Amino acid sequence: MNFDEKTIGREHTYKGSIIDVETLEVLLPDGKKATRDVVLHPGASVVIPISDNGEIYMVRQYRKPIERTTIELPAGKLDAGEDPKVCAVRELSEETGLVAENVKHLISIHSTPGFSNEVLHLYVAIGLKEGEAHSDEDEFVDCEKYEIKKLIDMILNHEITDAKTIIGILMADRIIKGDIKF
Repeated sequence: MNFDEKTIGREHTYKGSIIDVETLEVLLPDGKKATRDVVLHPGASVVIPISDNGEIYMVRQYRKPIERTTIELPAGKLDAGEDPKVCAVRELSEETGLVAENVKHLISIHSTPGFSNEVLHLYVAIGLKEGEAHSDEDEFVDCEKYEIKKLIDMILNHEITDAKTIIGILMADRIIKGDIKF
């Protein structure tokens, strides 16, 4: 069966500083019409910084949409036309002060394909040198190091709930164990 939905109408309903929203009218495979609200996002890069002794650098920050402080992997939105690797290197430096000898693309994921086109590009960073973080003016973050076992326990105890971070931590565990060659 063909599952494609043909867009037959488009209305721009919101333009924001990070996202835009469109309401689409689509023709379903069975010939019926439906509407789809779609969040348009420029994409982002996520960095999994692994120290020489296998610890992971994380950032602690407040997230207004969920009204709580989170522990996440460093990440940031792509600027218009920006290469995801360049974004990853920039975000690593801004949020943690780290500079990496080697940054390699691991996977790209769709964060919420049910309503958004956002793509997250996950990178592994090794050969790290510590420096001074220089976050954006409206960004308040602390950088902390964790052992991978502690991070997995935090996921299982619902202390880490951010999907990109959970995926990155599980990938880091496989890298540290040698299951994924870097």
